[in-house]
Amino acid sequence: MRRREVILTLAGAAWPIAGRAQPAMRQIGVLMAQAEDDPLAQASIKAFHDGLNKLGWTEGRTIRIDYRWAGSDPERMRTYAADLVRLAPELIVAHTPPGLAAVQRQTRTIPIVFVQIVDPVGAGLIQSLAKPGGNATGPTEYEFAMGGKWLELLKEIAPGISRVAVILMPEHVTNAGLFWAIAALAPSLGVQLTRAAVREVAEVRHAIDEFARESNGGLMVLPSPIAFLHRELIIALAVQYRLPALYPFRSFSVTGGLMSYGISPPDQFRQAAGYVDRILKGEKPGDLPVQAPTKFELVINLKTAKALGLTVPPTLLARADEVIE
Repeated sequence: MRRREVILTLAGAAWPIAGRAQPAMRQIGVLMAQAEDDPLAQASIKAFHDGLNKLGWTEGRTIRIDYRWAGSDPERMRTYAADLVRLAPELIVAHTPPGLAAVQRQTRTIPIVFVQIVDPVGAGLIQSLAKPGGNATGPTEYEFAMGGKWLELLKEIAPGISRVAVILMPEHVTNAGLFWAIAALAPSLGVQLTRAAVREVAEVRHAIDEFARESNGGLMVLPSPIAFLHRELIIALAVQYRLPALYPFRSFSVTGGLMSYGISPPDQFRQAAGYVDRILKGEKPGDLPVQAPTKFELVINLKTAKALGLTVPPTLLARADEVIE
């Protein structure tokens, strides 16, 4: 065979490989209810990426992810939800109830994977845990009854408290359910509740300053974007006024909070990656059961307990998953 014929033959054989169409990159959106530079938010996104990678998805190669970081701003949440829907992704990951509500106002057809949602059935967000229906599903944190558990723990570590201010975000739909669960148990524990609704940092400071004017008080911080954003301020004020406080996540105790009990947000995002995988492979969100948490972390900060003049009961220490000295 002549040299020219050899070259043409080889070129022809290579053409189908070189010209073969590459698989289209899949596109999803993520609406975060935290600031981009928040360390916990970055840990959660890393866990999300790790979960996707283990399932064969690589950002920038097989999947494109458009992020929007709303912080604790409800207006920004609504704006960014609309932005993501306009991009027409194959699904949207919605972080926290305000994020989910913002996306649901924009679409009832694009699949939604929610993250860090408390009692989605009780909040009326889905039909049932086994078969959510509609276009949303994902891992859940816990049921509203957790609010009562938090109050019991707070009374256990600080038996002398008779007043508790509950820091909550009024737009946070599941905060209302948690508050009523706390209120139902409070009389039997001899506790008077103060509902401290906050939307911005000035309101956080004012609510705690006012509450601390009387004695025998304690704090309970419900999970919300505003609590995450200003957790260092809340913790500092609780220590300043010697208010025993219960927080929803480990990150609060690590930052100096007295005690926390709840799930791990990064674990929720790792679970969310599994939902993303199944939906991109053709399953419907309404058919995917909501996964309940299997592990809760009880974390106690002994340094803060000492600063507050508290002696932690040995029975409580024995149950702790982590003790910060």
